[in-house]
Amino acid sequence: MQAMLTYSLRTNSARHPRFDNSVRFDRDVAFVPQTASRSMERYSRSGEDDEPSRHFRPRPLSHFRTGDVIDQAVGIFPSDAVTRRTLAWDGMAIEVVQAIRHDKVDFCFRAPLHLLVAYEEGVRENGETLIEGLPHSTLRDVKHKLAFVPAGHEYREWQEPRTRGRIVYFYFDPAKMPIDPRAGADTPLAPRLFFEDKALWETAVKLGKLIESGSEDRHYCEALGVVLAHELVRRSAGTRRVEPPARGGLAAWQQRTVCRYIEEHIAAQIPLATLAHLVRLSTYHFCRAFKRSFGVPPHRYHNARRIEHAKTLLAQPARSVTEIALKVGFSETSSFTATFRKATGTTPTAYRRSLA
Repeated sequence: MQAMLTYSLRTNSARHPRFDNSVRFDRDVAFVPQTASRSMERYSRSGEDDEPSRHFRPRPLSHFRTGDVIDQAVGIFPSDAVTRRTLAWDGMAIEVVQAIRHDKVDFCFRAPLHLLVAYEEGVRENGETLIEGLPHSTLRDVKHKLAFVPAGHEYREWQEPRTRGRIVYFYFDPAKMPIDPRAGADTPLAPRLFFEDKALWETAVKLGKLIESGSEDRHYCEALGVVLAHELVRRSAGTRRVEPPARGGLAAWQQRTVCRYIEEHIAAQIPLATLAHLVRLSTYHFCRAFKRSFGVPPHRYHNARRIEHAKTLLAQPARSVTEIALKVGFSETSSFTATFRKATGTTPTAYRRSLA
């Protein structure tokens, strides 16, 4: 039996698409909604006479848990703010997500699949990205960055785009991933956020362009998918301790240390020298490294965290706006209101009414 690929432009009305194993490789295949129970019915094993293999290699589509992969794709809200184009074969699925408006968009994901995220285009006016196990990031220029979410980890992101973003998601079945002999079969892959890797990036971009162009060269797509899986595992084997997100940024332990200190002293005026001392850097090098990692200077990051805390407190009707302003470190209600409006586009009082 020849290996088959399925390929389609996802419609917004069918958020959980189904692939029909009987169709040929066709860019015009339509998605058909299905229930989760039917998806689980198609959850198949490798052949009865063959032992399951952990090695990532193309197999006939009938052996691929396609429904499970796509049903557990990244959730995007509102769904009609983007278009989604998907390609899938044994052990892997790829999805190109293109923003078509400048609306605020939320992303969420947690599944028994590995997820590699390639941010091809996109500069956000505001936003935050979180991968479970790592400090969150408010980096604004995410273009040409990568992120990796191991199976079972949570990935959350929201953004108010300055430019229309384009993201490529790569979903991997952990059971079909290659094994790096340096690490062993049971060594978990580490989460990584906003990192750069030339080899991974070039392969990911090639696959994304093939999907966008509607390529029907399934063998080439499969081969690139195998290369991408091997590169991902090979590089992760040497980075079990998470690397800085990009050259010149803070190391993971430094990010965690600084974020924890800011959260614990959210209402205080924190000197730069204090933060720099915590991570064993000079003030000058700390400021440069911090901006490289988080996309904003330390004081702007601190203010952003104050506003997020204020949003949580505004959900509690018993607290007055003045009390909340003091609680998050503003000495005057007017300065709190001005900062809140600049960050959110609305006043604290109007934001509280919107929650009701």
